[in-house]
Amino acid sequence: MALHIKCNVMKEDKLLRLKSIYPGRLVAVSNRIPYSFRKTRSGLKAERNIGGLISALEPAMEAYGGTWIAWGDPITHIHRVKVRVPLDNPKYNLKLIKLSEEEISNYYYGFANRGLWPLCHYFIGRCKFEAEQWKVYEKVNNEFADVVIKEVKDGDLMWIHDYHLALLPKLIRERKDSAKIAFFWHIPFPPIEVFKVLPWREEILKGLLGSDLLGFHLNSYVQDFLDVVQHIIGAGINRRKGIISFEDRYIRVKAFPISIDFDRIEGLAKEDDIRKRAYKLRKMLRAKVLCIGVDRLDYTKGMLERMLAVEWFLERYKSYRRKFVFLQIAVPSRTKVEEYRKMKSEIEETVGRINGRFTEEGWIPIRYLYRSFPLEELITYYMAADCALITPLRDGMNLVAKEYVASRINEDGVLILSEFIGAAHELKEAIVVNPFDVESVAESIRYALEMTEKEKRERMKRLRERVKGHDIYWWLESFLTEWSKI
Repeated sequence: MALHIKCNVMKEDKLLRLKSIYPGRLVAVSNRIPYSFRKTRSGLKAERNIGGLISALEPAMEAYGGTWIAWGDPITHIHRVKVRVPLDNPKYNLKLIKLSEEEISNYYYGFANRGLWPLCHYFIGRCKFEAEQWKVYEKVNNEFADVVIKEVKDGDLMWIHDYHLALLPKLIRERKDSAKIAFFWHIPFPPIEVFKVLPWREEILKGLLGSDLLGFHLNSYVQDFLDVVQHIIGAGINRRKGIISFEDRYIRVKAFPISIDFDRIEGLAKEDDIRKRAYKLRKMLRAKVLCIGVDRLDYTKGMLERMLAVEWFLERYKSYRRKFVFLQIAVPSRTKVEEYRKMKSEIEETVGRINGRFTEEGWIPIRYLYRSFPLEELITYYMAADCALITPLRDGMNLVAKEYVASRINEDGVLILSEFIGAAHELKEAIVVNPFDVESVAESIRYALEMTEKEKRERMKRLRERVKGHDIYWWLESFLTEWSKI
């Protein structure tokens, strides 16, 4: 109880500091809805959705109030498209935009996730660009703009999020030139030779340039964006200051590496119940050595390559058989897309094949869980694991890596990171690997497991200091402070 009170006091102090940066309201706009609703006998229930964007943005909404606009089915049984959330302690409004099945298919599953998503992750061969899907993407962005304009008031800070709404800043600017607009791009931004593949590249860039402030995770993404704008749009660029001159306006562009609520995760990791569950989990898995991977099921996450690395490790280092267990949590994603269903089958077949090769009585080398977990349960798994294997083929940041670090309250455990994720640029004490080189990843697993306790603690101590110092409130404060200069 004392721990919860301390965490709440720390949170309130940080929220007050955020509020002091700017006195106005916040209007946040995203594709994803922060809460899902259902009707029960006791009344309306709201379940907080899981995701990095939601965890990152909600503290700002709690500090500033205002409205969060997102795509979600209106609460039809009470005929509402706006509701105060959280239901038990309302802090801000949630405005729901309803999309038709045709719009969802073409805007979300179509152009956003079969066009922009693979393009920005360098998977050009997976890109599908269709004119009809582009038209619906434009239409949905216009629908968002209409709702935003009705909601926004003079003096509001307007914060738009991610590639689903790249046209929105320009559309709002055309309707309300005085609007203060910030945009944060949550995925990688590709170099010019990749971005040029996009048929509607100028439209996307001009949409984003309706903003006053553009944020990316890494400086390398900032430089790629500046390159693209300079060569495709011909806008003036001041690289030293990170300023774009376009249509008699100045747009600031800067890196803001997103993070996590370190205090909350550390506080949960200190709870006796979670620590006991972590101990029981290891016993249940019969794991003397436990390694974990946690990912949304997506081809960018390198899950198949990771399984092959585990197979190579078990093949080469026979002494770890009956001792080593790799636990992969795969969070369901885009289950309506045939490509993702095929990928799920391929991964499950690979897990089955490897387990078929190596399983012995009382020991299964790979455990595969295909479902979502609340944060409290994830922390149980993090605490149980001697090693975290975070090896996407490409990822904008990857907050799982930071969550694992925050959970290591005893300054133990080892983090293995792909060199192609944003977190690797910050978490330099991790073991950094090329996820395409399965033999090298397998060698890194061995090195992590045989690392001395002294080296583990030295590495983890520095990792924890960095993540604690650059937590989600630091990210919000950095972004909002930059925004207040506009």
